[in-house]
Amino acid sequence: MKRNLSVLLVEDSRLLADRLREAILKVPGTQLAGAVDNEADAVEILRRSPVDVVLLDINLRHGTGFGVLRSLTNGQHDNVVAIVLTNHDLGEYRRAAAELGARHFLDKLRDFDRLPTLLQEIGNRTGDFAGKKESVSA
Repeated sequence: MKRNLSVLLVEDSRLLADRLREAILKVPGTQLAGAVDNEADAVEILRRSPVDVVLLDINLRHGTGFGVLRSLTNGQHDNVVAIVLTNHDLGEYRRAAAELGARHFLDKLRDFDRLPTLLQEIGNRTGDFAGKKESVSA
């Protein structure tokens, strides 16, 4: 049975979170596992719910995206794809995110429109998802 690609959105800007929610839900075969604005709530959702993708900002209302990434390194979330989407496109942030397991690092202004295609590609590579179609090239 095919299932949806489950995405956890971690973003402290309500306006941007609304835009991201719309973008995520337009991708065939995706569902929103939750939308939170802080590290503690994100870690709690990850602890209790199966999630395929975490889309997160670096600076959060309380805590950081780095803290969320650290919570993914406990061995229970090896298959979760972490995507950092931030206004802070700095080399040191990119390196730190990569060291903590982020597979993608996107700039909010420059790369926002790439997100739906990236989610579709992840769904195509990750498994038997409801929205799975032929491969999408980058």
